[in-house]
Amino acid sequence: MADEVAPAVIRQAARRALALDDEALAAECEIEVYVASGPGGQHRNKTESGVRMRHPATGVLVTATERRSQAQNREVALERMRVRLKALTYVPKRRVATKPSRAAKARRVNEKKARGATKALRRDRPDRD
Repeated sequence: MADEVAPAVIRQAARRALALDDEALAAECEIEVYVASGPGGQHRNKTESGVRMRHPATGVLVTATERRSQAQNREVALERMRVRLKALTYVPKRRVATKPSRAAKARRVNEKKARGATKALRRDRPDRD
């Protein structure tokens, strides 16, 4: 994204896009096809089977180049777009700082004292030299 947009605006755009069906979402995205390299032989290396899909409202960009077919890559890119848009809708819960209670602090101190006493008994045994 070239300009900064508030997370709430992006979240709202992602929710709206997720509500669309596949055809409407694809129509809303900028789709670019290109020659994808890699295994797959001459068919893959000479045809524009790679798909790059960008959703302008959220700035999400996904690519798919695994298949030799542009139609299959388009479907995969659309699925990935939905996954990325779903991730944008997540609102993290607010964290609230808490303090241990007085009773919890007292319990912790008592446990430490008891553990220390047990260790002190081990140290002071005369039969160990």
